Amino acid sequence: MEKRWICLFVENEIGVLARISGLFSSKSYNIESLTVGTTEDPTISRMTISMISDDKTFEQIKKQLNRSVEVIKVVDYTTVQTHMKEILYIKVYSLTDKDKTEIFRLAQVYNLKILDYNKNSVIIEWTEIESKIDEMIEMFKSTFLNRVEVVRGGSVAIEAIGISNR
Repeated sequence: MEKRWICLFVENEIGVLARISGLFSSKSYNIESLTVGTTEDPTISRMTISMISDDKTFEQIKKQLNRSVEVIKVVDYTTVQTHMKEILYIKVYSLTDKDKTEIFRLAQVYNLKILDYNKNSVIIEWTEIESKIDEMIEMFKSTFLNRVEVVRGGSVAIEAIGISNR
């Protein structure tokens, strides 16, 4: 079992997302992350899906997706060089002045964007690769015990032209 990424180009129509996610759920395949957005062509959407599966299951998924009428193209991003990022929002609340100072210091060190703040809370925004997002969440959870709310978007990716860092 390993982490895998797939990119789908699909018709930008009502119900396509439901049918694609339904295909996964009907076969008991779990989706780790899913992002969807319109491409430069407003009639086509791009889905980036990550999952954990074995080789056999992953091949079945790709075959089933290729048979789907709404799917224009399936690209296996697992072995392709890509540029891949996800977005993270962290809200930290019940802060002291010392806590806020620490958050602003962390923001400088890690290039985090302070999106919003008041006397007691701070909202941070960060775009980075999945593994670094995981590490940042753990750092905030351990530093600000039980005072952290996390919102993260799924990965988006594009095939690299040259060198990639995933």
